[in-house]
Formats: sequence, C-alpha cells, structure tokens
Amino acid sequence: MLKKNRNQLLKINKNPFVYQSLITLVLRVFGVITLFGFTIFLTKTYPPEIVGQYDFVRSFLLVAGSICLLGCDQSILYFKGRLEVSNSLEGIKKVYGKMVGLLLLMSVLFLVIFWSIDEKFINNYFSDSRVYGILLKSIMVLFFYGLSTLNTEVFRVLDHFYLAELFRNTIKYIPLIVGAVLLSYFGAETYLVEVFLIGFVLLSIVTTSIVYFYFSKTEIENKVADFTYKEIFTKSYPIAISGMALFLLMSFDILFLKKYRDDATVAFYSVAIKLMTILSMVIITVNITVSTKISEYFFSKRRIDLIRTVQQASRLIFLLTFPAALTVCLFPEYILGFFGNGYVVAKDALLILIIGQGICSAFGTVPIYLNMTGRQHIFQNILIVAVLINFTLNRLLIPKYGMTGAATAFVASSIFWNSIAAVVIYKKDRVKVFLS
Repeated sequence: MLKKNRNQLLKINKNPFVYQSLITLVLRVFGVITLFGFTIFLTKTYPPEIVGQYDFVRSFLLVAGSICLLGCDQSILYFKGRLEVSNSLEGIKKVYGKMVGLLLLMSVLFLVIFWSIDEKFINNYFSDSRVYGILLKSIMVLFFYGLSTLNTEVFRVLDHFYLAELFRNTIKYIPLIVGAVLLSYFGAETYLVEVFLIGFVLLSIVTTSIVYFYFSKTEIENKVADFTYKEIFTKSYPIAISGMALFLLMSFDILFLKKYRDDATVAFYSVAIKLMTILSMVIITVNITVSTKISEYFFSKRRIDLIRTVQQASRLIFLLTFPAALTVCLFPEYILGFFGNGYVVAKDALLILIIGQGICSAFGTVPIYLNMTGRQHIFQNILIVAVLINFTLNRLLIPKYGMTGAATAFVASSIFWNSIAAVVIYKKDRVKVFLS
C-alpha cells in the first residue's frame, strides 16, 4: 500500500500540469479558509444590513471593474500564449503598459458617465438614499481595483503562479480584515464599505511595485512583437464582454434582491454564493492553469496535446468538486449555522446553487477554451443570451420567491451557456470538453 501511494505521488510530481494544479488548489483552499473565517467574523460581529451593503458594493465592483478592464486581465494570458515561442518579456511589458492606459481611460469615462446620472433616480430605484454616495465612492477606486486585478494576472504571465494565487485569494483580503477588526474594536462598523474600497488603493500600490521590479529585469530586445492598441482592444473587448456577462450572471441576483428585498437578504444569499465558490474555485483554478497551454497547443496545431490537456482538466475538475458538493448537500443547515442562526434561511438557495454548480463542473474547460482559441466573439454571443435569460428569470422570480428564485435563475442560465458552448467546441474542433 505504501509503495503504491509512493508511486502515485511520484507520478503526480512528474506531471507538471497536475502538480501545478494541486499546488494552486492548495493555495486557493487556504484563501477560501481565510475568506470564510473572515465571513464568519463579519456575520457574527456586524449587523446583516451592513454585511449586505458590503456585498452589494462588492458585486458592483465585479461588474464595473470588468467593464473598465476591457478583458485585459484575461487577454494578457492570450498574448502570453502568442509570445510563448519568442519568450519575449519586453513584448509582454509593452502589452501591459498599453493595457494600463486603456484601464485608466475607461475608469475616467465610467466616472464621467455616472456623474451625468441624476442622484435621485438612482436612490429612488433602490429605495435607499445612501446608494448614490456608495456607488460614487466605488467608482472613484475603479482604476485601483482594476490595476490590482491586472497586476495579479501579470504575475501569472511572468510564471510567478504561486505569488498570483496568494494575492488573488489571500493577500487581497488582508487590508479589509485588518480594517474590519479595527472598526469593530472602535465601534465604527458603518465605515466597512469605505475600508473595503481603500484596500484596493493599497493593493494596487503594492502589486504595481512588484510588477515594476520584475519588468526592471527585462533585457532590451532588437525584435519585439509590438501589438497595437487596436489589436489589444480587438482581442480584449470580446473577453471583456464575456467577463462582464459572467459577473452580471453573479450580480443580477444581488442587485434585484437589494431592490425587492433588503440588505439583510443580500447578506444571507451572499453567504450561499460564497459557499458555492468552493466548487467554482476548483473550476477556475484548473482552467487558469491550462489556459496558456490551450492557446499554445491550438495555435501550434498540436491537436493531440490539446485534447489530452482538455480531458485531463475535465476529469480533475470533476474529481475535486464532487466531494465538496456532496458534503455541502448533506449538511446545509449545519454549515450555514456557522455564520449565525439567521443565515439558515438561505438553505434552499444553497442547495440549488451547489447542485447546479456540480453539474457545470462536468463541462470542464468550457469557460476558457473559446477565449484561448481566438473565438472570443462566439463565447461573447452565448453569454449575452445567457445574461438576458438570467436577467429575465431574476426579474420574474425574485419578487415572488426571493433567494430561491435568485438561485434558480443563476443555475438555469449557467447550465445553458455551458452546454451551448460545449456543443460549439465539439462542432468546431471535435474536442469533447464534457466529462468523459
């Protein structure tokens, strides 16, 4: 038995894809533990209304940030695949510089557009006089939020995978955790949103300094692939629409619950969403690990390597998600009870979300395959339809069914876009991304 286990460990160690995926997953698990530890502290220390306000702002930043980033945080992985043959660090540096310029332009444009909207209109829509001020503060830090997100992906592009995972899943919570503890100690809990936003300013400064340090090692190259702003925008904006669509799928429910219910309901439902991230974390981890390889193998026409990578990823995703899904489904009330007695009301929503995400995990690399093979526009169109379905279902179900309606809308639209994309991939490339 020991010899067999030793052989399995050696086999994993010799497979760079599996080894890197598992190390990355360990770092993400540590991040999830950090997040859930903080969430438990938050839900037990802060009133649900304040927690819900924080989750509302967090959802807004996900959507607004994806718009301002224009998909650059994902497309830079695509350009890494394009530059893999020449191994050009100078080329990546130039792409990064232009992406920061696009991010700054979009952030300023977003602020100007928001200023043109009547304050009363926004406050009346959400039936909350504080919403306009909260959203304005959020938009003021959009550039810093986007920059810290982009820098994290640059770490990955520069092959500092584990540093990227630490920032993505753990370090980014440190300013918020420290701030929340201090606010609780001094009895100033109402400033939680402000502390959350200021944290991104600090993160952008730290991550930019590290990126600058790595790029300072760049040697001057005579022949560098220099992509124009138009090329970067053309490849990035379909991914931006795809990314924005994915975040809208995760945010419409929060926005409608805020409108038709209250901040407390948002807090309860958001805990169920966070628990669902246990499964989505696995999917994202494996997909990010193989994303550049899919791009590289596809454009170099290494079909056998491409198929093998996709199949390995699909099996690994399902193998890692099934135990987590089963555990949550067996003990939903017990798990929700950790966050406070009031949070048990999200039980039905949690079960729907976990079962749905478990089904979606069987679709493997669908979320990144089309983007990494130059079919961003196809994925974009699929997600646009999914967003319309999600919006319609949320609008119809949430006023009557609340959290259960929100969870149903999310799962239905997620299964729709995963299944349609899987069919398109098979018809285009004869590659089976679904678990087999």
